[in-house]
Amino acid sequence: MGEVELSCLAYAKMYLHASQFPRCSVNGLLLSSSSAGGALCITDCVPLLHSHLSLAPITQLALTQVDVWCAQTQQRIVGYYQANACVSDSSPTPCALKIAEKIFEQCNNAVLLMIDGEKMFPGCRVPPIVMYERKDARWALKDKHTIMLRQWEETCSIVNQLFSSGDQALLVDFDSHLDDITKDWTNQKLNAKIMELVSPANGNV
Repeated sequence: MGEVELSCLAYAKMYLHASQFPRCSVNGLLLSSSSAGGALCITDCVPLLHSHLSLAPITQLALTQVDVWCAQTQQRIVGYYQANACVSDSSPTPCALKIAEKIFEQCNNAVLLMIDGEKMFPGCRVPPIVMYERKDARWALKDKHTIMLRQWEETCSIVNQLFSSGDQALLVDFDSHLDDITKDWTNQKLNAKIMELVSPANGNV
């Protein structure tokens, strides 16, 4: 598999999701608005759960709803992310592997991204992510040189601004939506705020 590019929007929401529930495992879906073929561009993500990650019915319900929304917005599910409750553990769990496998059945260049909790601090010089790709019938570590997060310093600055402003509270995952269906799991309000910060920073992160 070739290069994977991670947008500021997708990274910021994953980071805020993990930050909002620091004592929980969290997960979500990685989306792309670009067509299949060539480099995989992860343009957005949908935060899913912060409790009972292994509950299949809720996961299936979420996947179905996100699938429908993606069809309406010309996006596709291209991967899965997870942060484990134990910050020193960034290994994929059986649940992570199972969901990633399901996504791979529909997208043959899908990726599995684990968040490295030990590197989630301001000023970290490298993205706190560990990425896996499907290779030889198993999920293997992806070559870090083929993972791009453009303008990393600017992206870090934007995430720090969001965090210091308490904007992680704006993030709604599917779990929170099920508790209160008036909450928007597509996070349009937060998306707009992130994109406002991205635009003056460098035009397009």
